[in-house]
Amino acid sequence: MKLRPLTGTITALVTPFSQGQVDYASLKKLVAYQIKGGIDGLVPVGTTGESPTLSHEEHMEVIRAVVGYSAGRVPVIAGTGSNSTHEAVELTKLSHEAGADAMLVVAPYYNKPSPEGLFRHFCSVAEATDKPIILYSIPGRCGIEIGVPVVERLRSKYNHVRWIKEAGGSVDRVDQLKNALGSDITVLSGDDSLTLPFMSVGAEGVISVASNLFVREVSLLVRLAASGDYAKATKLHRKLYPMFKTIFIEPNPVPIKFAVHRAGLISSLEVREPLCDMGEVSVKTLEPVLASLGK
Repeated sequence: MKLRPLTGTITALVTPFSQGQVDYASLKKLVAYQIKGGIDGLVPVGTTGESPTLSHEEHMEVIRAVVGYSAGRVPVIAGTGSNSTHEAVELTKLSHEAGADAMLVVAPYYNKPSPEGLFRHFCSVAEATDKPIILYSIPGRCGIEIGVPVVERLRSKYNHVRWIKEAGGSVDRVDQLKNALGSDITVLSGDDSLTLPFMSVGAEGVISVASNLFVREVSLLVRLAASGDYAKATKLHRKLYPMFKTIFIEPNPVPIKFAVHRAGLISSLEVREPLCDMGEVSVKTLEPVLASLGK
């Protein structure tokens, strides 16, 4: 099948809840807001979507809902990662059938496989679909990174494994990937505050938390960087930087859910345990940052 670009600004969607259930009315409203704002893609049920706390039935229903709400206007990239290869394969197959355009597959967390085990895990997932797979390396949460040699092996074996969301916090890591694979790998920033420096050395966009609310602003930043206008991009980055940092003042997605709810886009700031509401000090820190940006 023809692969879609999967570059630019892609939102890692929050999953709205109300009284313990997924709030599909709010989810539909949020998707409409994203598309109106010019988003380049949507990721339902990544970790920002609280995927670890959703049942399998909820997980798949959220993906189906986002596919339906987006109606082919933007790519939908389903979060299908797990530390169980069997579970990741099943979620990938079901998401393929549900009409997702691509899959975002995080490195297995907690069990810390060897490089060979990691390679075999992603091979099993890749063989479950012919749709694009975005590898997701976030060692701070998983305890391991997807090493460059593993990426090289996967890329040489599978034409549809040619993207990576890089959330290791290192510009040098982007250089390593691009030096090894050049145009054969598309790197997407996994950290809003690092999008601009990552793009300066070859990344082609971001899978963003901030764009849940700041869709136009983050999209503009990425477009400016992609066009080579780093003077304007840097000016906008400086303006947004306090927000990029403050929305991670507590565990993601607690602050961004607070912000999106404050803006009236979702009906509740509810998160599922073991996450909990933001503390009073964090609220007093975040609110003036949002207000300074007109939110």
